[in-house]
Amino acid sequence: MTTTLYYAPGSASLLVHWLLIETGEAHVLHLVDTAANAQKTPEYLALNPNGVVPTLVIDGAPHYEAAAMAMLLAERHPQANLAPAFDDPQRADYLQWMFNLANIVQPLFRQWWYPHEPAGDANIDAVREHCAARIGAQWQRIDDHLAEHGPYLLGEAPTIADFYLTMLMRWSRGMPNPATEWPHLAALAQQMKARPSFVQLHAREGLTEWA
Repeated sequence: MTTTLYYAPGSASLLVHWLLIETGEAHVLHLVDTAANAQKTPEYLALNPNGVVPTLVIDGAPHYEAAAMAMLLAERHPQANLAPAFDDPQRADYLQWMFNLANIVQPLFRQWWYPHEPAGDANIDAVREHCAARIGAQWQRIDDHLAEHGPYLLGEAPTIADFYLTMLMRWSRGMPNPATEWPHLAALAQQMKARPSFVQLHAREGLTEWA
């Protein structure tokens, strides 16, 4: 059966879409009109009860959580060498980075874009100021790591974690201090954006910024 990605351009589905291209997994795309709240319809909620994109349907079964789907694709395509094997000494570091990005960095963007959710309309400015500082601290920590251990998160070759990090860096492009202000993050972004899969992704999603 065909793999189907329910996506919205530039959203968290970008990671999964990018890796489908990178790994060469045959797939079809199903655009979800988030501006019209299509992700909240009963039909979509039957696939993804969280009411967000992405959803990846494999062999008729829907799956969600972008980071989990990214890791699954790496395991479905070991020939792509995008994740350390189970007995690789770097496996622990790989898992640590994936969970750090998913649990620490990505949620801060949610708070930045929807500051009323955690603190109410009266505290929007305070939430954004707090989030900007915390995101900046994460960029500094990751940049320091890359300076010592880079050019990628695990050293000389990219993994799924670098694809994930690149998507998050892209999200910061309109913030007061985008990730590319940090030199080693900027260098990693340039390397990842030069991949043919990213160029194809950019074109397929109709993106015009951060090329």
